[in-house]
Amino acid sequence: MNSALSLTIAAILMAVAIPAHAQSPSPAATPPLAEVHLNPNGSGISGPGKPVVGAGWGGWTSGASGVSTRAPSGSAVKAGLLPPIKPLWDLHLRDTIIILGGDGNYYMTGSSGDNIWDFNDGVELWRSADLQNWDYLGLVWSIRRDGTWEKQPRDLHGKPTVTVWAPEIHYLKKLNTYAIVLSMAPTGITILKSTTGKPEGPYVNPVPGGAQLCRGIDPTVFEDDDGKVYFTNAAGSTISLMKDDLSGFAKTQVVKLNNPDHDPTHHAAKVVARGMNGFGHEGAVLFKANGKYYHGAVDNYQGRYSECVAIADNVWGPYDHWHETVPCGGGTNFFQDKSGNWWCAFFGNDDQSPWREKPGAVRVEFDPTGKIKVATQPPWNLIPGAPAQ
Repeated sequence: MNSALSLTIAAILMAVAIPAHAQSPSPAATPPLAEVHLNPNGSGISGPGKPVVGAGWGGWTSGASGVSTRAPSGSAVKAGLLPPIKPLWDLHLRDTIIILGGDGNYYMTGSSGDNIWDFNDGVELWRSADLQNWDYLGLVWSIRRDGTWEKQPRDLHGKPTVTVWAPEIHYLKKLNTYAIVLSMAPTGITILKSTTGKPEGPYVNPVPGGAQLCRGIDPTVFEDDDGKVYFTNAAGSTISLMKDDLSGFAKTQVVKLNNPDHDPTHHAAKVVARGMNGFGHEGAVLFKANGKYYHGAVDNYQGRYSECVAIADNVWGPYDHWHETVPCGGGTNFFQDKSGNWWCAFFGNDDQSPWREKPGAVRVEFDPTGKIKVATQPPWNLIPGAPAQ
């Protein structure tokens, strides 16, 4: 690695090495289940955010025990696995999702609020013309205002919780509108459709009676060239064709992975226990690029929370050539920019990442076999002082 860059990275890591602290829950008695979402600890939204000053490394680590501001090691950058990228925006956001909308703007969402293992308020949305400056569109779907079954608290780690996990927004060209899919912790999935064709909504649940679409977490949808919409979630073990009105599934099929990777260092412990024959353990992804279908999920690849995908000629598979894509880039999505370049959204969810729980993106490219790899980054996506790539 360039010596000047090494010194820059070392200085950043020292600057963000803030002592850890946990935000402990209030000692007050647990409220009745029907009132838990009315008596939160902390904030249920992340708010507008602000431009990144300097490198923007550091961040948050949230979980059932609270929130820490201890900085990750950034070893993936020091090892040359990642370029010295910086966050797109100074904002607390997990599970970053970025799309190019039908109006030519980029839209971003993700798991927001102080701690999604405690509670949050719903789905927030941000808009950008250039991926570098973001306008806050606010809470476009509120659990309290817009929810149906989602309002009911559920047990999460022994306490009643009402919280959205991993919401995604998608522009559906054939319907000329936007859809949001989300999961309610610890299980249960909703699909929403904009009634105006605008990303701000308002959104309605197209499932009869406003019911749950299915159980599970981490849903995603993908619109193929013919306008058909497909759904997958969690570990990506199945793919479903959605009904034309998004009110349910027309077909569901188990997805086969040929030549699975049986190296236990490439998988989370739960995947190893299951025999290492699947796509991952959470954060499913499905998209099409260069005439090929890419399907996968997050796995713990050598300790990195990375999106790992396989490739097929047909959306139903079988899939092959399973591989790690962007190191530390799991739990997000892949999207094209206005110039046709491909990107992987990023948020950082392991100690090798340069930051944790902030939105970012990494430009990617495809090798001759179709595998995804990190591409040269534009200068604006790199930390100050990094040499041009």
